Formats: sequence, C-alpha cells, structure tokens
Amino acid sequence: MRLKYGMHKLAVVCGLLAISVIMVSGCSGNGDKPDKQAATEPVARQYFIFDTVVNIKLYDDAKAEEHLDHIDTMLKALDKELSRTLEDSQLYKVNKEAGKQPVGVSEDTMVVVKRSIDYAEDTGGLFDPTVGGLVDLWDIGNEGAHVPAQEDLQRELNLVGYKDIVLDEAKRTVYLKRPGMVLDLGGIGKGYAADEVAKYLREEGVKSALVDLGGSSIIVIGSKPNGDSWNIGLQDPDSSRGISVGTIKLNDYVIDTSGIYERYFIEDGVMYHHILDPRTGAPAQNNLKSVTILADNAMDADALSTFVYVMGLEDGLQYMENLDSDMEAMFITTDDKIYVTSGLKDSFQISSDQYTLVE
Repeated sequence: MRLKYGMHKLAVVCGLLAISVIMVSGCSGNGDKPDKQAATEPVARQYFIFDTVVNIKLYDDAKAEEHLDHIDTMLKALDKELSRTLEDSQLYKVNKEAGKQPVGVSEDTMVVVKRSIDYAEDTGGLFDPTVGGLVDLWDIGNEGAHVPAQEDLQRELNLVGYKDIVLDEAKRTVYLKRPGMVLDLGGIGKGYAADEVAKYLREEGVKSALVDLGGSSIIVIGSKPNGDSWNIGLQDPDSSRGISVGTIKLNDYVIDTSGIYERYFIEDGVMYHHILDPRTGAPAQNNLKSVTILADNAMDADALSTFVYVMGLEDGLQYMENLDSDMEAMFITTDDKIYVTSGLKDSFQISSDQYTLVE
C-alpha cells in the first residue's frame, strides 16, 4: 500500500502561506505595548516561479505596488533562465544539448551554476547539481511516486557528476559532457531569486518586508513596522501547521529548512523523502527530521539546508561550526532532540515539552 503526502519547506503565519517556519506576530516581547504591525496592513502579492508559489509582503511603503510589479518582471526573467521544466528556459536547453554542444547563458545562470560547483567541490559531491535525472526518476511529491527499479536507479546515478560540467566564462557557456546528464539548480536557484528580490527592495529603501519563495527561503528585511524584531517559530515536524518547537528573533536575515516531512511517499511501510544522497541516488538515511539554516543570504542557506541534512547530525554540526561565517544551524532528530550551533545557544527558546534542547 502506498501513501503520498507532500508539504512545502517553511511556514509563515502572518498572512503568508502556512508552510514550515512560523512567523509569530503580535509577540513583540515588550509586555502590553501595542503591536503597531497588527494595525499596519501590508501590500502583498503572490507569484509563481520554479513551479513554486511565491509570497511577498511590503509594509509601510508608498511605492509598494510599483515594487511588486518590478519583482514580477524579475521573477519571470529568472524563471526563463533557471527553470529546469520550462521548455524555453536556458537551463532546459543546457540539458537538451548535454553531450552535444555548449549553450550560451545569462550572467545570472552562470553565477548560480558556478556557486553550485563551488559547493559540490567543497562537499566532495554531497551537493551535486547534476542529480536532475534522479529527481525525475523518484518523482517525489507527485502522484505515482514509487521506488524505482535498481537498473533505472543505477543508470541515473552513473550520470551524476559535477566534474562533467564545463564552464566557459569568457564565452559565458555551460556544457554537460555526457548525453543524458540533467543539471538541476532547484537546490540553490530559489535562494538566488530570493536574494535578488531582497537586494532590489533594499536598494529601493524598503525598511520592512517578508520574502517567501515557496518556503524554500524566507527573508526578513529590516524589522517589523513598529521596530521590533521578527519573532520566528520553528515548525514542529510532527504537528499540524502553526505548532512550533521554539522561537528566535531575527532582523535582516534568512531562514531555510529542509526536512523529511516536506515531500515524501510511503511504500510497503517504508518512508521515502525527497532529500537525495548523490552517493547512493536514494533518499538520505540518517536520524534527522529536519535541518534549519540561518544565514545572511538565501542562496547559501538554500544549498546548506540540503547538503548539511545529507551529512547527518555529527558531520553537519561540525561543518557548520567550522564555517568562517556567522551562519548557524539547528537540527531536529527522530528521537525529539534539538541540537543548535554555538551561535544559537543563547537565542533559541524552546517552547515544546515534546522536544529536548541538547546543551
């Protein structure tokens, strides 16, 4: 018997989609001080890019509608560059011409592909943007997903290999050496799009905004309209939407979560989630329910939340602690324990009796 159930990555309960990190509004931490945000109606817009619903909210901005129109143009342009499924996109053409010829791409596409290769090299292939064939084979999150035949799995696994991506920066081309290779920027592309949107809003002087790209990346820009920090709750992986395990306050930051509860199916009593291990071609097997990354940019957070999950608790914690940056991480294990990197030990407040924060 097979059961399929899919969910997005993050949740914001402040008028955005209810997905897996919770924005706790009305919790300013100032006692009975009135929350001015509650009286401030944001200007919101919903978009669709990378097969994902995008929600953006702008607060206290006279040019909000103008900004949202410009963002619509930006996202449509990025979709035609980075989408793997859009048949007139640059990435679709790169994959179609695999093993045949290089394909000219935009500066945006080149930046994202280069960053993907950087992470692939840094992780020894734990993050590999050429897993597109495996993603298609498993098809997790779509109706009919099932465990593939071993010969099909091996065929697609043999086509994974970031070292066979050839970039010509002078000519600005991307070439996949072997026919059948599939470049998939889904593990980093939405983060890049979120960063571009946030960059534009900051350049335009927007002081208070929320950018949510399908839950894969949520950026809080500035503070709440009343000057308080955004109060964010981490979704309980085992509970309904809106139930958090704890909270943290953020300004001008990104939060990104990957977890086994996002997209999965169950076949013959075994759960298969969407986070694939490029070494095996199958869903990563460890004792993690989720990994949350906090960073100053969404592209890094997007990639990290994926491959740090594949690393597992011990190696993932060590990797994050060794980073020469202010990026932080939070791990929830299947035995209901929460582990955080040192920079979060004094700022994350647990709120669930089910979970234990490991000191």
